[in-house]
Amino acid sequence: MSISVNKLSKNYGAQKAVNNISFTVNKGEIVGFLGPNGAGKSTTMKMITGYLAADAGKIDVCGITVNENNLDSKKKIGYLPEANPLYMDMYVREYLQFIANIHGIKDSGTSIEKVIVTVGLTPESHKKIGQLSKGYKQRVGLAAALVHEPEVLILDEPTSGLDPNQIIEIRNVIRSLSANKTILFSSHIMQEVEAICDRVIIINKGNIVADDQLGNLQKDNKDHQAILVEFKEDVDVELVRNMHHVKRVTLPQAGVFNIECTNAEAVKKQLLELSIGQNLNIVSLQTQSNSLESVFKSLTT
Repeated sequence: MSISVNKLSKNYGAQKAVNNISFTVNKGEIVGFLGPNGAGKSTTMKMITGYLAADAGKIDVCGITVNENNLDSKKKIGYLPEANPLYMDMYVREYLQFIANIHGIKDSGTSIEKVIVTVGLTPESHKKIGQLSKGYKQRVGLAAALVHEPEVLILDEPTSGLDPNQIIEIRNVIRSLSANKTILFSSHIMQEVEAICDRVIIINKGNIVADDQLGNLQKDNKDHQAILVEFKEDVDVELVRNMHHVKRVTLPQAGVFNIECTNAEAVKKQLLELSIGQNLNIVSLQTQSNSLESVFKSLTT
């Protein structure tokens, strides 16, 4: 396995930021690391990369124990922090050469050109970093994390602040890297995680509350089921809200009810009884799979 976290803890005074957590990430996996603000995501990532010391527990990266061989473990890791610190007055190639020199890369010119192509920086590579858009600055940060060809990538909010087109571009870059790298990344954009990841780890208040394949999490989250029903006639929304097992009802459009519930089969039966009793016509009635957002809400609120 590429990342192994065992009984990891970190305190800030009286506050327990990370509480005795354990998980592994295998080679070639893209794993989403999710949690509310202050849940311990960034703290955990900083400890994995060796930028922050753990109070207790053990971290191995590619078989190297981080707290015993910090420098050797860092050689295996490419890290893009949430803040993405860059030197705005440096040119793109100049900055990447600076990073390559820090890593002691011998054939740095070849490595820099390769990583520029990989992250799609070629059209802007002649500019100063300060002249780039937010999306291209993220690409520079990603290129800096990749220039030494690490086996593990740690990405903290890599699409933060980007517009939808830029998000798609960075998503495609991340997906293209997954063939030969292990990727652990955090994001508040649930659709982004659903589009990229097969597996998700959710942390809340310093504790791991879920660690499973995305499909299993959605299937097993029985407290958050959803039904989409459309009536031909106008229906009083209170008739639906007052049904047993119904938690929330929204109307995405006229006559269409999006129903969040805890027992989809029981609610569907009530809807059929309502249609018969009120002489209503149901145009469509279907159970929807749980979104990652609903799973996240149920586990962290």
